[in-house]
Amino acid sequence: MVQSAPVPAAAAPAKGADPAPVVEEAKPEPAKEEAKAEAPAAATATAAEPEAAKAPEPVPEVDHFKEHETAESLDDLKTFFKKDTSSALSRNLTQEIWDEYKDMSCKEGVTFKTCCFSGVANQDSGIGLYAGSHDAYTTFSKLFDKVVQEYHGHGPADKHVSDMNADGLENADFSEEDSAMVNSTRIRVGRNLAGYPLGPGVTKE
Repeated sequence: MVQSAPVPAAAAPAKGADPAPVVEEAKPEPAKEEAKAEAPAAATATAAEPEAAKAPEPVPEVDHFKEHETAESLDDLKTFFKKDTSSALSRNLTQEIWDEYKDMSCKEGVTFKTCCFSGVANQDSGIGLYAGSHDAYTTFSKLFDKVVQEYHGHGPADKHVSDMNADGLENADFSEEDSAMVNSTRIRVGRNLAGYPLGPGVTKE
């Protein structure tokens, strides 16, 4: 029969000595549940991205032109000219000028509409505006001044200078070959009679 060895008793502390500290066995702390960070739910549908701003579609130009048989049929400025018309009248006749003069006549009785009619009836005109009398240049000056200055470079404040002295003329030099082709020259001048209307205002009477 095997006898177990006796377990020695703990030694008593020496007299006057501090008792040995009791060391408690470290107990394992309960496992902390890891906080599960909830990930934001994935969006089931992606946010609609704003569409790129689209440039507005150009508004097509509307051609309001219509045929006019007489000067007195002129009423709505928008109907006077085709889109490709490039006459001096079409460039300079504004709504403001039309509204001011449309019912007026010059001293010789020629209407503003008559002065403008040729440029409306003939869309290929270069000028398209014709004075009905000498007075028309003054009575309808807001339009005639613009056209005259554009075409001649002669502004309202400019003065016409007449010089009938031929000594100041400078003639071009012609070669013998060019001179041999010249048989004659002609100068054409025109005069208007005071008190009579100009071309657009002339009647059979």
